[in-house]
Amino acid sequence: MGILDNQTFVTLNDGNKIPQFGMGVYMVAPGVVTEQAVSEALNLGYCHIDTAHAYQNERSVGKAIRESDVPRENIWVTSKLWPSEYGHGATAQAIDKMLKRLGTGYIDLLLLHQQFGDYNGAWGDMEDAVAAGKVRSIGISNFESSHLEDLCNNARIKPAVNQVECHPYYSQDDLLARMKPYGTIIESWYPLGHGDAGLLDEPLFAQLGKEYGKTSAQIILRWHIQKGNVIFPKSTNPKHIAENADIFDFALTDKEMAQIKTLDSGKRFFNMSLEDQEHNLGNWAPED
Repeated sequence: MGILDNQTFVTLNDGNKIPQFGMGVYMVAPGVVTEQAVSEALNLGYCHIDTAHAYQNERSVGKAIRESDVPRENIWVTSKLWPSEYGHGATAQAIDKMLKRLGTGYIDLLLLHQQFGDYNGAWGDMEDAVAAGKVRSIGISNFESSHLEDLCNNARIKPAVNQVECHPYYSQDDLLARMKPYGTIIESWYPLGHGDAGLLDEPLFAQLGKEYGKTSAQIILRWHIQKGNVIFPKSTNPKHIAENADIFDFALTDKEMAQIKTLDSGKRFFNMSLEDQEHNLGNWAPED
């Protein structure tokens, strides 16, 4: 029996079912490193890969997918547009370029990577891409200000997901309540708090890990699954890729989930202001 035989899925607000667990490739070097990591994950039964134009490794992700034995329709591919690609017409061209970089035929989930620029114009082109069959689902990332409501109020298709920082120290319950009217769910980046030692060394996770025969990281990832979050921890280490996925053979009790909830202190690991984020956009200009 494989470690991902009991993989769970979440039904999005558009009816599509997304694998709740996957692998991210943020800051993974393009070329052989990304290709090997994605291939390893797919061989273990992973069926969800999260990338972005700004990561500059879409071509490597696509190559690994095309060369795998897993049918394309069994793999969920997510990528993200950078604000320099936002705007009616410009976004349509950017989507076509992304499809060429990936070489996967279509994109399962396309996100706006940041909440700046002409995101409403970009969203219209993304909605058109869904109608054209180029993209299956669309969503947003890092929309936590009033831009969230502004986009949703102007959208024909409401965002399926919002990809944000989320972990036991910062569970994003308030944001989830804001998104409930739209049926938007949380995807978590930094699901392990950016590997923070304080979070991973929490006595509660050590205690639960001992009880279930799991690591603290596995306990945290299981917490995300039971919260309903979509997660894609990053690793290029085959051992860690396998360990991260080994979370579907146990379940935390309601009492244990409530205990973990008490750890939410509002602590974030990414604290840059909106002004600084917008100012630094140029430092992340993606390649063609």
